[in-house]
Amino acid sequence: MTEFTPTTLSDEERQELLGQLRRKEGRWLAWARACQTLLKSSLSPQALFEATGFEPIQQNQITVAMQVYDSILRQDPPAHVRETYQERGSDLLYELRELDQEQRSLTAQLALERNLDADQIREVAKATKDFCRLTKQPDHFDRHPGDAVAYQCWRLAQERTDLTERSRLIARGLQFAQSAGARAQIETLLMDLRGVPSRKPPMLPLYRLETEEDLPRLLPFAGHLPLPSPQIEAIAAIEAEGPFGLVTSPAGQQWLALPGWQAVLGAQDPIACLEEIDRLPNAPEGPTETVILVIDRADRTWDADHFFLVEQAEGARVQWSPEAIAAPILGRLVLILRPKRVLDEAAIATPWQFEE
Repeated sequence: MTEFTPTTLSDEERQELLGQLRRKEGRWLAWARACQTLLKSSLSPQALFEATGFEPIQQNQITVAMQVYDSILRQDPPAHVRETYQERGSDLLYELRELDQEQRSLTAQLALERNLDADQIREVAKATKDFCRLTKQPDHFDRHPGDAVAYQCWRLAQERTDLTERSRLIARGLQFAQSAGARAQIETLLMDLRGVPSRKPPMLPLYRLETEEDLPRLLPFAGHLPLPSPQIEAIAAIEAEGPFGLVTSPAGQQWLALPGWQAVLGAQDPIACLEEIDRLPNAPEGPTETVILVIDRADRTWDADHFFLVEQAEGARVQWSPEAIAAPILGRLVLILRPKRVLDEAAIATPWQFEE
């Protein structure tokens, strides 16, 4: 849920707002402002649900959508955009929550022009966010959500060998392209429908822990016996956190234990970090999950057969390129570790007992 600054309501004001929500008086913006005011007055989402029928997930959606709408108004959008979203479209506005003010306004207009639904606008918002993250804006493509989708289609179409999929991406790119430059770039793909890319990204080096024996455990090291008891008592206890067993030392440094796979042993200066798998290039299809990336900082020489951690404006990200990468390379991606699928983690550490 969105966090609010506390406010004070009289009992009469609170009952009036609750009645408005129960009767669904007004439009969604009025409901959102009522929900926000009640939540600010220290009413819990569950209590608000029981009093009005507005589920917590719905409370969150409309209050976030209202904040997006208010930020769009600061961009002075056309009148039909303001009026349309006053009437409907909270589900569309909610999908724009991670974009900046300018991109929210442009994407909201694009949604009305193209009659996009929530699923489609979510894809446009993701393409726009990824486009804005690029260190350098691609040539021929403008900073517009339509061009962001067109760029995504142009890039993916070059990697596809299947003519049907390639044609679909070209058609989608032409549909969304806003600038003449973006349209011209995509039209160049029509000159070669053989769909044979010069180079495809390699497969991601995915691993997954499958057995309990693969899950290591770190213990604090006290030294060589005999040791004074105060020294033993002073050793801080450690506790593994999360599905990968992260451990935080008293000095704040975290450590991660991995099995002795050859890829790990072969790395000269490895570090580990977390990333969402859908943010990786050439990511596999399937649900989003957090994965561990192992990066060898000693290997900073570009090679088209590998992925690299590259310095970018918003921070280091994994990148692949068929040609030499201009941005500073921070290390080579050694492996990606998925978390083990454990249905009941507590059951692993608890002995099973059966009555005869």
